[in-house]
Amino acid sequence: MSPTLIGVIGIIFMILMFLTQMPVAFVMAGVGFVGFSMMVSPDASLVLLSRNVFETFASYDLTTIPLFILMGQLGFNSGISKRLYNAGYKFLGHIRGGLAMATVSACTAFGAVCGSSPATAATMATVGLPEMKRYDYDDELSTGSVASGGGIGMIMPPSVVLIIYGILTEQSIGALFVAGIFPALLITLLFVISIYIRCRTHPEQGPPGEKFPWMQKLKALAGMGETLLVFTLVVGGIFIGLFTPTEAAAIGAFGVLVIAIIRRQITWEGFVVSLMETLRTSCMVLMLITGAVIFGKFLAVTRIPFELAGWVGGLDMPPVVVMGVIILIYFFGGCFMDALAFVVLTVPIFFPVVMELGFDPIWFGVIIVMVTEMGVITPPVGINVYVVYGVAKNIMEEEIPLERIFKGIFPFLIAVIAGVLILITFPQIILFLPNLMY
Repeated sequence: MSPTLIGVIGIIFMILMFLTQMPVAFVMAGVGFVGFSMMVSPDASLVLLSRNVFETFASYDLTTIPLFILMGQLGFNSGISKRLYNAGYKFLGHIRGGLAMATVSACTAFGAVCGSSPATAATMATVGLPEMKRYDYDDELSTGSVASGGGIGMIMPPSVVLIIYGILTEQSIGALFVAGIFPALLITLLFVISIYIRCRTHPEQGPPGEKFPWMQKLKALAGMGETLLVFTLVVGGIFIGLFTPTEAAAIGAFGVLVIAIIRRQITWEGFVVSLMETLRTSCMVLMLITGAVIFGKFLAVTRIPFELAGWVGGLDMPPVVVMGVIILIYFFGGCFMDALAFVVLTVPIFFPVVMELGFDPIWFGVIIVMVTEMGVITPPVGINVYVVYGVAKNIMEEEIPLERIFKGIFPFLIAVIAGVLILITFPQIILFLPNLMY
């Protein structure tokens, strides 16, 4: 058999193994190991396996991931999310749909100290759903805004997915971070516009809440000070070259811990829970990277990425059409797989193609993160929808059917698609800050 045929068989077998619901990391590592053994030798595969596992877990750059995850967990367990939501509610709660707008805005702000989409969705669902229920918000609007707003955590720095993309493609994580700021703000604005239009056409879905005097608004705004401080420390420090992304992650985690201790808003139990959740999530992410590295070595010896890149480069089609096809693949793939796992799996395949077409790697990284963001709210996977469903079931008296939550995310899905089209048409929205800073 030719190397390419062996690679294709390996990919098909891997997809079939996914259908058995085996862990993605183990499937990629297993298929990569067996395929590399067939292509080279079993002894070479054992050397590859031991070396890659060691190099993955010994990488200094990868310490960024557990540190940023720890920062998000400490922020959650110290009540930062509640103060963010309170500030948004005081400013926007009196507008029709204002609570949903406040939820989306708080998701964006919390994403700046979390970097995880499901964690952001779970946190804001716990805080926001009871309030929206109290003011008779429609279940579709309330759950849809939380599930969709949580996806912004994938784009807003520090984004775990952008960190992984940067490591896999050897791109500057700092440049990817600053590139994600304007797109995250754009999606937030489009979500707010979507809520406004929805509540103009269906006023009963988002009735106005209480209006607060300016003094209370300013007091609530002070609750966002710590988030702005941490965000400025982390991203601002990377901006001016004061420290590396890894050092920024350590400073951010330490900063959130200090704030929580000074405010006396984290208990010893909360601190231990933060450490345990950080350990669990970090191990999952690191295993995904290990599996992707091993599978990527197998793909390299089959030469599938290079053959694909050469084939695409020889097509008599505009590069933008080819990029459109790649984006559609990421969209549909994100509907069936976890976004992080799908990015880890496909970047080694499509990145050489993108480079062959002449697209900017920073721009491509932000675009695919935005496209796979749709996957966290679309069936059948829609991890954020299931997170919100579970939280709503636990904290509210009545169960909200999954089909209603999926129906509620539809207007936000259109907003994300509009945002992707805007960023494809005007790539400088993504590249302006990285070009300025780097």
